[in-house]
Amino acid sequence: MQKRCKISIKKFEIIVELNDSITASKIWESLPINSNANTWGDEIFFYTTIHADIESDAKEILELGEIAYWPSGKAIAIGFGKTPISIKNEIRLASKCNVWGFTVFDLRRLKEIADGENITVERVL
Repeated sequence: MQKRCKISIKKFEIIVELNDSITASKIWESLPINSNANTWGDEIFFYTTIHADIESDAKEILELGEIAYWPSGKAIAIGFGKTPISIKNEIRLASKCNVWGFTVFDLRRLKEIADGENITVERVL
């Protein structure tokens, strides 16, 4: 059975299907996570206590719906549009990140999230 988690921010509940990566396993084992949102253009990221190394398929440019882990910052990153370093309309993160999950939730709805909003991530069983 596919592992899933729920990211709750303000009024939004985002169901994420985890992939089979090492990072996804580490995140799953660390749940639940409670943190606060930081914004950087059209990206929300939040710090965790998780440590995962950069994986071989890590990338800087995400597809809408991909959920990533930023090893340099020990943070989960949710990109949904342009960041300060994007070229054209790409979702470009600050550096290479490990994609650990995917959601069909329209992440562009997160544009209204402000710095400091409480975020929880928990298992969906």
